[in-house]
Formats: sequence, structure tokens, C-alpha cells
Amino acid sequence: MADELHEISPVAVEDGDAERIPRVDPGRPPSRADRVARGKSARSEVPLQTHALLVPTELRADPVELLERQAASRVPELVPIRYGRMLVSPFSFYRGAALIMAADLAGTPNSGLRAQLCGDAHMSNFGVFASPERHLVFDVNDFDETAPGPFEWDVKRLAASLEIAGRENGYKAKQRRGVVKAAVTGYREAMRKFAEGSHLAVWYAHLDLDAEMESIRPLLAPSRAKGVDAALAKARTKDSSQAFEKLATVVDGQARIVSDPPLIVRVTELLPDADASDLFAQLTTVISAYRESLPPDRRHLLEEYRFVDMARKVVGVGSVGTRAWILLMEGADSGDPLFLQAKEAQASVLEEFAGASLYSNHGQRVVVGQHLMQGVSDIFLGWQRTKGLDGIERDFYVRQLRDWKGSADPEAMIPSGMSIYARLCGWTLARAHARSGDRVAIASYLGGKSTFDEAIADFASAYADLNARDYAALQAAATSGRVEVKSGL
Repeated sequence: MADELHEISPVAVEDGDAERIPRVDPGRPPSRADRVARGKSARSEVPLQTHALLVPTELRADPVELLERQAASRVPELVPIRYGRMLVSPFSFYRGAALIMAADLAGTPNSGLRAQLCGDAHMSNFGVFASPERHLVFDVNDFDETAPGPFEWDVKRLAASLEIAGRENGYKAKQRRGVVKAAVTGYREAMRKFAEGSHLAVWYAHLDLDAEMESIRPLLAPSRAKGVDAALAKARTKDSSQAFEKLATVVDGQARIVSDPPLIVRVTELLPDADASDLFAQLTTVISAYRESLPPDRRHLLEEYRFVDMARKVVGVGSVGTRAWILLMEGADSGDPLFLQAKEAQASVLEEFAGASLYSNHGQRVVVGQHLMQGVSDIFLGWQRTKGLDGIERDFYVRQLRDWKGSADPEAMIPSGMSIYARLCGWTLARAHARSGDRVAIASYLGGKSTFDEAIADFASAYADLNARDYAALQAAATSGRVEVKSGL
């Protein structure tokens, strides 16, 4: 029996899988000393100071061309809305420019230490939502671009977003640098603590805001503390019932989503009546198939609801133009709604530069990455592949539309408040990377000094300059008519 167990993956045994998976390496895992040595070796090969480098060349891709390349696979009439949202400000442009930055990061020094990345870890892709235990937690909340890659790519995207937001808020250079370093120091120090902990300690770690606010509140001015408390209280009201009040109505006893073109359009308005009826029947089958991606208990819960209505919804900045649908489900009656969001999952912007996904279904790629990185995830998180209105098969991931979801407003932050927020983001990103990457090697690589922090702060400032030039390039493209823009939507 001992010989048989030796040939089975420890994960398979612990998870109770019926299928036996041969070990890739039948020996013991690397020791802590080996992992520390790996980090130090990486530091010798790629010194921490080199992460400050950003040297765009004449061969750098045209940023507008990269955006146009993405537009080719998106809903044509929605692409101008994407450009309009990106042109609101340099920070809004940055939110939609994940592909542009991925191409730039591919040319920067690479530590060789990989983890599951968010792929778009800017400051507005962190936020609050409800845990299954009904606690308000803070975590990364966008995983469209998740993929394995060098850990520092996520850190650099977060750092640059803070620098850009600080510039828009009129912070002085010293204040902006302090905000960026708060995030990177928070990441580095958290990673070093996670490196000392057990696997289970890292896996259970999360930021419960009810508990965290007890330490944050004394750091805020009374008026700011009240504002944060009010925002968290408001987040707790954002659920399917609140979404129903805002997005739906009851007509002749039937619950229906209210159209608000072009941002929300019911499926019956996108198709002739006959086609819409066929689509509703098809969607019922699709939802049943999506259930199979859920654990049995969640599958049972979803079966308590019936599909009622569906609409296309424009979401986010970078995601505009990808296909996103909201699905209205009904439980006991119209007073028991459940809103789900089915969002198209295309290939991650990182894959061209960090390696292709292991998953043939990009919806599954998103869901697996989200489970790896988040402390807790939405109970209805699942995936599906389905044929669209145009007959083309596409991948989707599904989750609740709202479940106590809230995010911070960068424009409302003063420097000290953004520093606190930045440190929370840094801790959260470190926890996410520690779950999938070699946290001991990464911590060893980062070291106990602030060398990495200073280098990333330099990088963030340089990238903010580059982002400003790219933003100006999109403005010029809009002025010349190269790209069509719809603003104010």
C-alpha cells in the first residue's frame, strides 16, 4: 500500500480524487533553504534595481494599433463607447490599456519567479464584496486577464496606477512616491510574512474589513472615517434585490429587465421576436450546462431559480465591447430575484508574452485563476462555452452581478488615505501571489531592504509619463477620425 501511495500525487490523495495522478517528481519538494537560495540566485541574475528600467524603443508597438487589434473581436457598435470611456482621463485610459502595458512589461527585466497574476492589477480592480459567511472582504475583483507570469508584472501595474491617479489628484511628487512605496512595501513585507507561514495559514488569510477598520479608523480624520463607514454601509445594500429595483420591473405579472440603450438592451430588442423565443429556449439549456461547472451544493441552489429575462450590458472600461449579459433569475416569486452576469472571456493579454493558457476554455481560465488568487469567491462563479447571436462559439464566465460589491473612488482620496488604500492593495496582491507562487523564493528575492520599493517607484513614474503619451496618441486618433468615439456613456 505504501508503494501505491508513493505513485499518487499528494494533492489527489488529500482531495479524494478517484483518479490517480502520477507524480512529476517522485522526490521530496524543495526545502526552505533551496527556495531561499532560488530567490537569492534570481536576485543575482536580475538585481532589484533593474526593475526601475523602462526603455521604450522605436520598435515599440503603436498603442492605438493595439487597441484597434482588440476591437476586431468586439461588438462593433460598442467599441466607440470604449474609446469614449478611455478618453475621460489618463487614468481611465490606463484602465483600458492592459494589452499595451503587457507588451511593455514583456521588455522589462524578468525575475523568473512566476505566480498566478491578475493581469490587470490597477488600483480600481481591488474592492469589497460579500463572503459566503456574509462578511465584507477586500480583495482583487477582476480576473479577465488572469494568467501565470512574473510576479513583478502585477506589482508594476498596481504601482503605475497609483502614480497616475496621484497625478490626476494633483499630489506632489513626494506624496505620489510615498503612495506607491506604501503599496510596494506592503507587498514586500506581507510576502516575507507569508513566506514564514504554513500553507494553510496563507490559504486562510483574507482581509475582513469589519475587523480591519478597527485599525484603519484611528488613522483617518473623523470626517474621512465617517465617509468610509458610509461607503461600506452602502456596499452592503448592493445585492440582487437592489439590482432588481434599479434594472428591472414587473409587467403583467412578469419580471422584466428595463432597457436603457445602448448600455442595457434586452435580448428581445436585439433580435426579431421569433429568434428571441428560440434564443430563450437555447439559453435555458445553456444555463443548465453552466450549472455543471458549479459544486453540487451550489448547483442545487441554482436549480431553485428559473430563468426569466436577459439583456446585454456595457461594463467597465477595458471590457467595453466584449459580450456581457445580465441574466434575471426568479426564485419563489418576483420578490426573490437573482441577477447573474455572464461575461465573455477572451485570451488574456498576458498570453502573447507569458505563455498560452493551459485551459482551452477561457471562462475556465478566469474561474480557476480567481479561485487561486482570491481569499473567497462568489458562490455562483462558473463558466460555459456557448454559441452567440452570430453563430460563433465564445467562452464566458458567470457570477452574481452584485453581492455587496463596492470600490474606492480614487478622485476622492487625499494622499494619506490613498497610502492606506495602497498598502491594503499591496498586502492583498502578496497574499494572492503567495497562494500560487513560490512565496519563499519571492520573499528571498525581495529581501528586507527597500531596494525593490524604490525601483518600482521609479518605474511607476516613468510609466506614468509613457501612459500620458499614449493617452495623447488616442486623443489624436479621435481628432483625426482614425477611431470613432462616443463620450458620456
